[in-house]
Amino acid sequence: MVNIFKVNDKSEIFKAFFSIIIAEAVGALSAFLGGVNSSSYEVLKKPIIAPPAYVFPIVWPILYLLMGLAAYRIWETGKQGKNIRKALLFYVFQLLFNFLWAILFFRLRLYGLAFVELLILFIFIMSTTFEFFKYDRFSGLLMIPYIAGVSFAAVLNFAIWFLNC
Repeated sequence: MVNIFKVNDKSEIFKAFFSIIIAEAVGALSAFLGGVNSSSYEVLKKPIIAPPAYVFPIVWPILYLLMGLAAYRIWETGKQGKNIRKALLFYVFQLLFNFLWAILFFRLRLYGLAFVELLILFIFIMSTTFEFFKYDRFSGLLMIPYIAGVSFAAVLNFAIWFLNC
């Protein structure tokens, strides 16, 4: 069995936990400030592919966990003398854009702007993933469910924008 916390024959559980908490906190704060729990999503016209609202608070924490674990592994890889600065910079930018999306979509109801912002987020996620793959294949693989989640969110965001404008 593979120890997902082990990087270069070392496991730093506290650092992994810290990295995961950062990702989870970004998601939780974004959801809180965005008013994700409000009833605004329920009253929107949605495409038939739209999942029920209760699915999101199940799926997204899992994606944040995987993202945080991937970042931890890259952080630890950097201690081996590899220049991972670009990878972590992309990671921070995608976290920032991830944070902003819920506020634009749920709180401000700027569905078109949220969609454009989501496209920028997607570019940063792809850049992050590409950089992660350079240093640690497993970290890159951990980002793939996040890419899928954001891709689905983009389709859903566009459809909601189209149906509600």
